[in-house]
This record gives sequence, structure tokens and C-alpha cells, in this order.
Amino acid sequence: MNILLVGSGGREHALAWKIKQSPLLTRLVCAPGNPGMAAIAEVREVRATEVARLVMLAQEIAADLVVIGPEVAIEAGLADALEAAGVPCFGPTAAAGRLESSKAFTKAFADRHHLPTGAYRICDDAASAKAALAHFHPPYVVKADGLAAGKGVVIAPDRPAAEAAIDDAFGGGFGPAGARVVIEEFLEGEIGSLFAISDGKTSMLFGWAQDHKRAFDGDEGPNTGGMGTYSPAPVFTLDLVEQTRTRLVEPAFKGIAAEGAPYRGVLFVELMATRHGPKLVEFNARFGDPECQVLMLRLESDLVPYLMACATGRLHEMPKPKWRDVDAVCVVLATQGYPGPAEAGSEIRGLDRDFGPEVVVFQAGTSAGPDGAVLAGAGRALNVCATGEDLGEARERAYGAVALIDWPEGFHRTDIGWRALAR
Repeated sequence: MNILLVGSGGREHALAWKIKQSPLLTRLVCAPGNPGMAAIAEVREVRATEVARLVMLAQEIAADLVVIGPEVAIEAGLADALEAAGVPCFGPTAAAGRLESSKAFTKAFADRHHLPTGAYRICDDAASAKAALAHFHPPYVVKADGLAAGKGVVIAPDRPAAEAAIDDAFGGGFGPAGARVVIEEFLEGEIGSLFAISDGKTSMLFGWAQDHKRAFDGDEGPNTGGMGTYSPAPVFTLDLVEQTRTRLVEPAFKGIAAEGAPYRGVLFVELMATRHGPKLVEFNARFGDPECQVLMLRLESDLVPYLMACATGRLHEMPKPKWRDVDAVCVVLATQGYPGPAEAGSEIRGLDRDFGPEVVVFQAGTSAGPDGAVLAGAGRALNVCATGEDLGEARERAYGAVALIDWPEGFHRTDIGWRALAR
């Protein structure tokens, strides 16, 4: 099979790493890719939002399958264009992808299809958003409606902080994504990330993990796109998984199909495990980043047949995926200053080391510099991942590898997996 993988981050590097292991693979092309992906596949300088060029590239390489990594390509309508061109695609249409691209759409969708979630108000200007705060108690949750690279959420401890977040959103702090905001109820409980795949008719659970959204140890600091993950996560008891499947996953797939947009791809359910059961925090229309990294390390089955089955309506023919009986940990290294202003261009050294057979370093926000140097972007740059017989061993291996990387301009959390270790 010839496969085109769209994207350039750590999630896409992890997908490329796993796809590369498939005996079905003939050729893997990544667009636009990154230096880490270039070491295992062909890369082409086509951005994830250049829909027409990506369709042409898929046709040029006679792609049997296109795999969409990032949400921006979904919102841009890449799956729609590929479908029109007759190219099988793993990734939802723009209409189905509204489950991620618009928080306001998703909240109203949850109401229409009786999905358990927190109370909310949708606001189109700062005045109405500030007035809406009267319906909630602190801490306040202020979300940009549109895509904001995982950074469009502010958890404000008090009303002045919430009003400042609202002013920031409507003042352009999140770009076009903040032209509308959603004020939400703060949900008490433990966060979790569950994944399910669908071909538009059949769906199947596809793993779970726990993310660490805050920038600093102890869940302090601003929200980020994710500073680390681990899987399996103890929060996902058999009962919670079953409740999530019946209350959130299956109704969501059924509901979006009933609204004329059958879902083909992976749905990421970010949920809060509350004393009343799972409640929806938000949907993502793609594999999580950095959740995807630990899932790919634990997935024993060949990934490619599942991707193809979703793209071609044959998921009902597939067995449940098999998972390695190991724990996996991902530690994110980001440029100092992230998720705020950060300076790109610092060199990361030491990536050519042998970190050991159970350690994999995925590149995220990196670019190629002179003489083979790897340069960091202004955000999350590396995902240092490891497996072990238990969470403690996986953590020890991951942090051992982190210590061998020479990058003074970077930072990371030192407590990934703390919730599980505290149980």
C-alpha cells in the first residue's frame, strides 16, 4: 500500500513510526513532515491546509490511503476533497469535524443528543460573556469556540481572572478562534482521554490514556496542548469505559450521522470522571497529541488495516485491537515560555544517542538546521516516550532519556503519571 500521512507533529511522527512497521506498507509519504519523520519516510513540503496540493500529491503517489493527523486539515475540508477525488481517507469531513472545530456546536450537539456534559453559555461579545459568569461558580471555564492548538481554554480562579480571559479572547488573544466564547461549568473529578474509531456505521473503542494539560508540576500554570501522558490510566475502570461507550461514544457517532455527516476516523473523547459518571469535556476529531504517542507504543495490532477499514466502510470485519501488556509514558519537552510567547530556533542536541530498546523519541515542533542540526520551534518540540512492565519502570526510562538530551532552552514536567502513582 502507498500511504500519505498529513501533518508534522509528534502525533504524526508516532503514526508514521507505527505505520512503518506494517507489512502491508509499500511507500509512506508525509506532508509536510518533520526531521524525525524524514528519517523513516519520504517528506514533501506541502502544508496540512493546502487541500488542493495534498489531493494532487495523493494522486501523484497513487495513494491507497490518506491519513489525516491534525485538526486544521479536517477543518479545511481535506477529507471532503479526497472523497470527491475517489481517494480513501482516514479522517472525518469538515461537517463531522465540527465536533472539534466549534465548541459551541458541540455543546448544542450534546444537548440535542442527550450527551452528559456541563452547563454552558455561548457568547458572541465580551459583555454577554461577562454577564454569563453570574450563572456559574468559580473556578470559571472560558473556552474559545474555534481551534486554538489546544490552548484556547482558561481555568480562571475568580471573576476578575475570568473577565480578563474574556477580554483577551475577544481582543484577539486566540485569533479568529476567540470571536465567540463558551462559558462552561467547572466539572469536578478526574480527567481522561478515550478513543474510538468509526467507518460511518460501525464503531470500536481504540484505547485510553490520561493527559497532563497544565504547563507545570502539580497541575499548575496555564493550559497547554498537553505536557505528557500515560497509558493505561487507572481512572478507566471497566465500568467507566462501558459508561463512556454507551453514554458518549455511540450516541455521538449515531447523532452526527443522523445530522448528515457520518463520521469516518477517530473520535477523541475528553471526559471528566465525576461521581455522576462520565461527562463530556470536549471532542477532538483526531488522535490526541500526546495521547497518540503512548497508544502507538502499546498497540500490538497492525494499525494500517484499522485505518483502511474506517476509510472504506469495513470496520465490521475487524477484530478488536490487541494491546501490549505494558505501561507507556510520554514526557513532552517544550521551549521555555510555552504556551505563551517563546523563541524558536534553539538547537536540540543528543538525539542521536541510543536511548535503549524501550525508549522512542518523537519529534513534534522541530525543523532541520545546518549540518543536520535539529532546531526547536516556539512550542512543544519533543515527545520522549518509554514502556515498562509497570508505570514506575516506564517513567524511569522516559526521564532517564530526557536527562540525556542537551537542550537548555527547553523545559518539561517532572511528575507525569502522578495521579496513578498516588493511588
